[in-house]
Amino acid sequence: MKEQVAYKAGVAAALKHPAPPSRLQRLLRSLYRERIAYLFMAPFLLCFTAFILLPVLMAILMSFTSYDAFRIPHFTGFKNYISLITQDTVFMKHALPNTIKFAFFVGPIGYLLTFFIAWLIYQLPKSVRDLVTLAIYAPSIAGGIALVVVWQAAFSGDYVGYLNQFLMNYNMIETPVLWLQNPKYLLNVMIVVTIWMGFGVGFLAMLAGFDTVNRELYEAGRIDGISTRLQEVYYITVPSMKPQMLFSAVMAIVGTLKAGAISVQLTGMPITKQYAGHLMLNHIDDYAFIRFELGYASMLSVVLLLFSYAAMKLSYRLFGPKDGE
Repeated sequence: MKEQVAYKAGVAAALKHPAPPSRLQRLLRSLYRERIAYLFMAPFLLCFTAFILLPVLMAILMSFTSYDAFRIPHFTGFKNYISLITQDTVFMKHALPNTIKFAFFVGPIGYLLTFFIAWLIYQLPKSVRDLVTLAIYAPSIAGGIALVVVWQAAFSGDYVGYLNQFLMNYNMIETPVLWLQNPKYLLNVMIVVTIWMGFGVGFLAMLAGFDTVNRELYEAGRIDGISTRLQEVYYITVPSMKPQMLFSAVMAIVGTLKAGAISVQLTGMPITKQYAGHLMLNHIDDYAFIRFELGYASMLSVVLLLFSYAAMKLSYRLFGPKDGE
């Protein structure tokens, strides 16, 4: 009899004070409350899943296999990753050093140059500023056409090449230089061309960021002792436009790591002489579309993804919002 009374008392207490909902229940309730918002987000989420998330997951899975696009993938574990470090001499001697050098000059140095050019343009009158901005932004729109028409003519290895003709007119060289065929110069030419074409969306974001800076901050800075333009940039401009600088940094990283096609466009060869212009993206294309070793190419893509992630984290540490901002 006492047990029945205790059981009924427990049931009554449970009905009065139900157990807190689980994490899954809270998630389902939140999804139901925001169902209209998720309905509008569904097209983007479906496209993101189909064209970004699934390919990345497939690449990660295939990086642990040996696959030639004809037979069923064969699971090999970490063999591809071990081979990259111990056997892939082209990657270690050419692709990785070239990519590091290319990324250093096109990434940080090109980024600083983009900021400096945007700052100089912003000092111009509004009417002139728009024309100069259009002139600098135009090469990024032309893309491969500008590479073929302008730069191949500029770095042509004969007497009519613009650079050769200029240097020979001023007696700097005696015979034409094969700029695009000589392994000594090719990577440097690629860096120059990529920086020239790097004034794209990130450049426009920086230029727009200068408009977001409150003019009153400069007046307050002068009262506090800021006397030079360099101090204004360091203490006021850069902290005030961190979102635009972060966006520009992300675009610079993406543009740098996907720039492997520039060597093919300049030289017309998928694999450059002595691997002089061989970047990680060229190495991936080599194994994917020439050797048809898709498992190994997937592993290289994952490694490139990890490099991209590390660079993104560094950008967020530098320009991301801090606590209290």
